[in-house]
Amino acid sequence: MSKSPMNEKAMGKPPKRKMEKGVLWRAIKAVFKCYPKMMTFTLVFIIVNAIISSIPSIFMERVFSVAGEALKQLKVTPTLNLWAVYGKEIVTDLLILIGLYVISLVMGAVDKQMMAIITQGFLKKMRGRMFDGMQNLPIKYFDSNSNGDIMSYYTNDIDALRQMISQSLPQFLTSAIMVLTLFCIMLYYSFWLTLIVLVGVFFIVLVTKIVGGGAGKYFVGQQRAVGKTEGFIEEMMNGQKVVKVFCHENAAKADFDKVNEYLYDQSNRANRYANMLMPILGNIGHVLYVVVALVGGAFIIGAVSNVSIGSLVGDDLAVFNIALVVAFLQMTRQFCNNINQVSNQINSVVMGVAGAKRVFDLIDQKPEADDGYVTLVNAREVDGVITECEERTDVWAWKHPHGDGTVTYTKLCGDVVLDEVDFEYEKGKPVLQDVSIFAKPGQKVAFVGATGAGKTTITNLINRFYDIADGKIRYDGININKIKKADLRRSLGIVLQDTNLFTGTVMDNIRYGKLDATDDDCIAAAKLAGADDFIRRLPEGYDTMLTSNGANLSQGQRQLVSIARAAVADPPVMILDEATSSIDTRTEAIVSRGMDALMHGRTVFVIAHRLSTVKNSDVIIVLDHGRIIERGSHEKLIERKGQYYRLYTGAFELE
Repeated sequence: MSKSPMNEKAMGKPPKRKMEKGVLWRAIKAVFKCYPKMMTFTLVFIIVNAIISSIPSIFMERVFSVAGEALKQLKVTPTLNLWAVYGKEIVTDLLILIGLYVISLVMGAVDKQMMAIITQGFLKKMRGRMFDGMQNLPIKYFDSNSNGDIMSYYTNDIDALRQMISQSLPQFLTSAIMVLTLFCIMLYYSFWLTLIVLVGVFFIVLVTKIVGGGAGKYFVGQQRAVGKTEGFIEEMMNGQKVVKVFCHENAAKADFDKVNEYLYDQSNRANRYANMLMPILGNIGHVLYVVVALVGGAFIIGAVSNVSIGSLVGDDLAVFNIALVVAFLQMTRQFCNNINQVSNQINSVVMGVAGAKRVFDLIDQKPEADDGYVTLVNAREVDGVITECEERTDVWAWKHPHGDGTVTYTKLCGDVVLDEVDFEYEKGKPVLQDVSIFAKPGQKVAFVGATGAGKTTITNLINRFYDIADGKIRYDGININKIKKADLRRSLGIVLQDTNLFTGTVMDNIRYGKLDATDDDCIAAAKLAGADDFIRRLPEGYDTMLTSNGANLSQGQRQLVSIARAAVADPPVMILDEATSSIDTRTEAIVSRGMDALMHGRTVFVIAHRLSTVKNSDVIIVLDHGRIIERGSHEKLIERKGQYYRLYTGAFELE
């Protein structure tokens, strides 16, 4: 548990609000790549809808102009039938407007449906890419990132991306097109009134930059804080028993309060800025509306000459009139509302970009490097000659292609050699120094030593979870750097101190070690591990469902299932990392018989704090601070009366 979850390094300062255009464009291109045709149609529909929504003011001006002309004619000819003269023109304009709105309604409905399909389909593919990429990441990535923070990629960051794609960007695009369309229409009607609107827009942009900038900065900080909070909660949930055993509840609450306070601070500041923005922009729009009305009225009274594109091309817009000003007021309101919408969506887009950046960061993580070319194949051995075959046999071989096109096969025996190996997790902090180990086929090699001596690190290096800094590790005479990692690990069985059972039946969890194993194979493996007896006493035997890492089993039972999983894989080399640490003494005696059968004929590496479990090892290696200080059989080491003797007799005090 983190003692100070609110330190600067852990939480980080809120990043500066910066629209990462590269990330935004990458997200947009990724959507288009997934659904090119649907996205093209959706884009066309959005543009057409935006243009249609911008033109009611044109018809309003036409209707008011016709009405004004009718009133003039009525003064001259009181008996004039206005409907007969002007009715058809007004009805035609109204029918055109209704038709356009019907088209907009249909296109809008289709657009929303397509956008829902596109968004959910895109997110499905992104989650798939994230998970597929995560499976290929090195163990180091998971050692340096909390599970809760990684989970946040799949929840909060994906949700921010969804919000941006399905709502923010379409609304942003719609509003931007409407602003552009309205601006062109305004220029057509009046340069002078358009200039007044642009002055108002300047203040809107200024306020958006100041207030919206603060909101964007803290929204990004909020996104990061959510990930940290989830990581902390996940850590507390996993360690709840430890919290209660050591009465750490109050300290845990205090630590959570710090994390929660940071999230509150970021969210509070972000929403305060965001909530201020819309009222300020709305009031600027109201003021601008009033100013346009006053100036327009003054121009009408003063019979000011109008300058516009319309007047230049010959339309009757040379002088300000009521129809022009009323239509312009409607355009001003629409223009300001859409400017406000653009400003309002910027923060959502910034949040979406922040989420997209984290998602792409996970996708872009470099996969575990694997430059191996030696593979593991099924083989047959006849008169000392090894040949490759398709079906599973009792013989495995390393297939070694050479530069001249030839291929050689080396029988997998389990001969493992570490030659003067040095290793460090962090540069300048050595963990293993000059470690040399020789494990012959069928030998049982045990590692003992104080906690932190480097026992588990050695097994991690054999699996190539990490690569060594210096020296060589050879497997059947082949440098393990030349062996493909998947094939290397397929030849190794491992039982860890911490068991991991997956949601599924007991049979499914045993079969995890070998997916093509039959039920009989799994049952035989369970019997070998000493797990068959308790499994058959479960409510549904081997078909009993396990959830929450096997919460319905005891710790010892979970370990037995884990051992059975390794047994069904039937690898030539076994690594037992405190495999019996969670099993009581009586159960350990039962398991030991099965473990002896499991280890027979295999190369076995054993890590154990119970020295009684390593007495019968062929070689016992004593480690201290990453160096081998003693090696030999149990009897020889006892005779030597060195550190192993002190460990065995309890005279050695762990430092």
